[in-house]
Amino acid sequence: MRQTDPRREDLRRIAPLGAPEPSTPGGLLDVLGIAAVVLDSSGRIALWSPAAEQLFGYTADEALGRSAAKLLVDPQHVPLVVELFQQVLGGASWSGGFPVRVKDGSLRMFEFRNMRMQDQQRNVYALGIATDREALQTVETDVALSMRLISQSPIGLAVLDTDLRYVLVNPALERINALPAAQHLGKRVAEAMPYLDVDAIESASRQVLATGTPLLDQYAVGRAPGDPAQDHAWSVSYFRLEDTGGKVLGIAISVIDVTERHLATTEMTRARQRLAMIADAGVRIGTTLDLPHTARELADIVVPDLADLAAVDVLDAIIDERQSGPPVSNGSGPAVFRALAVKAAYRTEASRAPDPAGNVARYDPDRLITQVVNSGQPILVPHLDDESLRRVARDDYSAALLARAGAHSYLGVPLTARGAVIGTLSLIRARTQAPFDEDDQLLASELAARAAISIDNARLYRSERRTVLALQRSLLPRRPPVQPGLEIAYRYQPAGSTHEVGGDWFDVLPLSGDKTALVVGDVMGSGITAAATMGQLRTATRTLTALDLEPAAVLSHLDEVATGLEQTFATCVYVSCDPRTTRCRISNAGHLPPILVDPDGKAHLLDIPTGVPLGVGDVPFSTADFDLAPGSRLVLYTDGLVETRDEPIDDRLKALLRMLSGPRRSLERTCDLLLHSLRDPDGHDDVALLVAEVKPG
Repeated sequence: MRQTDPRREDLRRIAPLGAPEPSTPGGLLDVLGIAAVVLDSSGRIALWSPAAEQLFGYTADEALGRSAAKLLVDPQHVPLVVELFQQVLGGASWSGGFPVRVKDGSLRMFEFRNMRMQDQQRNVYALGIATDREALQTVETDVALSMRLISQSPIGLAVLDTDLRYVLVNPALERINALPAAQHLGKRVAEAMPYLDVDAIESASRQVLATGTPLLDQYAVGRAPGDPAQDHAWSVSYFRLEDTGGKVLGIAISVIDVTERHLATTEMTRARQRLAMIADAGVRIGTTLDLPHTARELADIVVPDLADLAAVDVLDAIIDERQSGPPVSNGSGPAVFRALAVKAAYRTEASRAPDPAGNVARYDPDRLITQVVNSGQPILVPHLDDESLRRVARDDYSAALLARAGAHSYLGVPLTARGAVIGTLSLIRARTQAPFDEDDQLLASELAARAAISIDNARLYRSERRTVLALQRSLLPRRPPVQPGLEIAYRYQPAGSTHEVGGDWFDVLPLSGDKTALVVGDVMGSGITAAATMGQLRTATRTLTALDLEPAAVLSHLDEVATGLEQTFATCVYVSCDPRTTRCRISNAGHLPPILVDPDGKAHLLDIPTGVPLGVGDVPFSTADFDLAPGSRLVLYTDGLVETRDEPIDDRLKALLRMLSGPRRSLERTCDLLLHSLRDPDGHDDVALLVAEVKPG
């Protein structure tokens, strides 16, 4: 007797009982074409089914009442058939293959199941059930292979009915799900494995049931009961099951554990992200020489890809104007920090825990931020508890903010530049579930090292800028002298904080006979060299002016001075004004032309030879004469007032003329208006502006 398949028993137990249901054609019994033949006690055919007609070729009229042995059996097999027939009538059953002579005269093998039958009159009969043996063997082979495939496959396989309940689970899926088959059968996915993305699985299953279109290699990630500490990944495919007649039986699901591939892919993705962040840092950090801006650039890089909250703090000695070199940590004591930047990935009260940008705070030696700068080494706390939170935060209130926000992991790395620790980068994870690890520490250290150089460059630039600005201001006139017949207003504005100070200057110098020299110049270049050169040229100008030389002669001597200074070029306009005669003599060395504003308010550029810059050498300069009527204004300026990066200089000069024309304003208001309206908002260059008005006699 054949063993009962336990899976089939499970199916019987869970199949709902109800009213009889007709089967659609094409089922297994239809495929096999099972014939039924009944013989009476004399061996004559008493019943003949339509399937028997199809299998053997004889119609019922041709078969009924005839001896089965003479009709269906080859003569050589008759004795054996008679013997087997007697055994069956005696109550024994017989099954096996037997050759049958069909109507066309050929012999074909059929599989038989024979048994005795008895009616109410106790008459005995023999019932024979037969099917084509080749078809049966094909089906048996297919079933055996299918069952072997299901049970031995390393791929997890499941069959769900049309209600999406498990009806079959193979051993591989039992292992993958860490759940016995018995705990699957009859249940929905949500009942058997609630830890998965149930909605996605059921949605995919219903889609396949409805359309018949398979869904292949769908990616799923979750945590299995057997390994709840680590994410697992599976490749899942869905396809619809139908019988030979097209009736939908349910869906089959194949599951392959691809956790190793998932982990490798995840690690590769993380590695690419790290490289991208490092490359991005090289582009985005240090775009300016502004210290707070550079710190914000670092915070913008690490949030949100590396941390949920970031704070950049530097030792306050860096900001101290008296500090010329990078500070050196004392290695064990407290540290005083100035906060430069705080960045959060989302709105959270944790962003109030670090010191606000600009604040100065003292941290004791037990605080982690202090230990980072004192040791010069990163500090990684994968899992924060109450005690470690207190050591991270600036005070108990800040620790409570971090705790309520869910802060669970901390990473602090030093900002080290030119061998000295200048500050720290502090990182917090709260919403991000994974704690910081050693790979994160390496990445943060690399980013901090790159940013530290930029921050220290900004510090050095700030120090040099202070020096240059101090030198520049010390060389410029603090309050020009009051000159007869002239009202004078002036402005000097250095380049913005993110740009180097240049060598712009102006001067108002008395000449003999109540005349006045007005000078505006611009040394090419920037920094301390330009400022020092400006000082030399200004000193030379004052010396030459005392000799009461013609403007062209003054510029010629200044050209000799500039030529003697290595690789020095400068532009300069020199004006000699005589209010008594209302004459004005002007000489220009490569500078933008002065503007004359008539008493009626009409402004125009003075048409004078431009000349070459100082320092070119051996080129003569010319002098132009103009009348200055009472109420006339002369405007001298450097290119920082009108030059921008994106507008033609001619358009800017026209804008300057429009502002100087029209209703008259005081000289002071005029200076303010010009600076406010025309100067490049970025402040990329210095501006020297000098306005002189001829007073009425």
